[in-house]
Amino acid sequence: MPRLLRSEGSPYTEVVLREHAELGVCLTIESAASWFGNASTGELVRGAQSPGFDWVKVCSQCIYDHRVGGITFGSNGVCSYCRQVDELSAVYGTGSAAGEGKLEERLQQIRSDGRGRPFDCIIGVSGGTDSSYLIRMATRQWGLRPLAVHYDNTWNTATASQNIAEVLSTYQVPLYTYVVSHLQADRIFRAFFLIGVPELDASTDLGYAYTLRKVASQYRVRHILEGHSFTTEGVSPLTNNYFDGKYIQSVVNEAAQNNLIGSEPKVARANEYPLMTLARFLGHAAFRKAKFTRPLWFMDYTKEAAKEVLARESGWRDYGGHHLENRMTAFFHSLYMPKKFGVDFRNNSLSAACRQGIVSREEAWARYCKEPYIEDGLRSYFQMRLGISNKLFEDTMKADGRSWNEFDTYKRDFERLAPIFRFLAKRDRVTMSFYLKYCQK
Repeated sequence: MPRLLRSEGSPYTEVVLREHAELGVCLTIESAASWFGNASTGELVRGAQSPGFDWVKVCSQCIYDHRVGGITFGSNGVCSYCRQVDELSAVYGTGSAAGEGKLEERLQQIRSDGRGRPFDCIIGVSGGTDSSYLIRMATRQWGLRPLAVHYDNTWNTATASQNIAEVLSTYQVPLYTYVVSHLQADRIFRAFFLIGVPELDASTDLGYAYTLRKVASQYRVRHILEGHSFTTEGVSPLTNNYFDGKYIQSVVNEAAQNNLIGSEPKVARANEYPLMTLARFLGHAAFRKAKFTRPLWFMDYTKEAAKEVLARESGWRDYGGHHLENRMTAFFHSLYMPKKFGVDFRNNSLSAACRQGIVSREEAWARYCKEPYIEDGLRSYFQMRLGISNKLFEDTMKADGRSWNEFDTYKRDFERLAPIFRFLAKRDRVTMSFYLKYCQK
């Protein structure tokens, strides 16, 4: 059993843990009830047999620990990401009357700019909770006329596809779907997997972002609404979650040079992968002038309440966990990152739930220590789609991981252009989370 230890004169609690068998890191806390909940202090957690480190310093407010990229701790043990959430909440008035007022001002502008046009906003949809709830609020509460946009990387689950159909039918919202060629999509996925970088699904995130901008331009829509919530997801650390167009090109080029992937397939232009270069990114931000709004940043929002109302009104179904509505994303979150890099992104949503008071830190730790849910047949489907043998899969998973900073990226350009991006973020031409995450040195 773990032993509770207290160091004289130390603001931290030291707890001996047992090793997590799969990840090889100390996560399981059996005596959490005896010490967790000391919100005024941080915890310094000692691992019994942890390879690579002896101590894990845990935030006193959430379950982020010192292994999270870029994290720092204040004298009260609160981590820098909790402080960032507090700062964003103050700026956006999250969950307060002031926040509601700020959101209503934006909604009035969206309605005004959309007069005389078939749509007044674009909303990206995935079949997940946040985007589905945003569709519901836009139509039932805010009187908007959205066009739903879906970027299909051809790895959707049946539940996600059904959720999109049910939600859009219930709330009578038309859908624009961009289906990328599975040949191009899978070639990029194979390159990222065999090169061994963390951002396996980066091409989906970037393709989705560029598709929203292209559709907004095509239909002359001036506003794009996104279903991200920093209170339920946080602003994820940069360390293992970087992506830009130059990075994708760099990884694919190296994989091609090493004969890890085949030559570029010829596909119909209508299904080409929509690579967002820096020129395209800046062009849309500076000249197309579509504005981004994340309504959930202003609202008192919880996923649990959103799921309940969506299920009741539209027949929306839960797909088993955060980001599991897409098989590639599910493979990334539940198998690839935990097994290869020892990183479990569930700490993002669980830490957010701690901050919101939805779960105790004790309960969050208990959930975090359980194995991630892995869909039956997910690994075999991944290997079949990408043409990867069992031996190649095992060898790749065992090989040392690589980092985005080993490749050509736009990161220095983002930093150099930080004043411009700050200007654009203040005017909602790029998201504030992009500025905070990518433009800081």
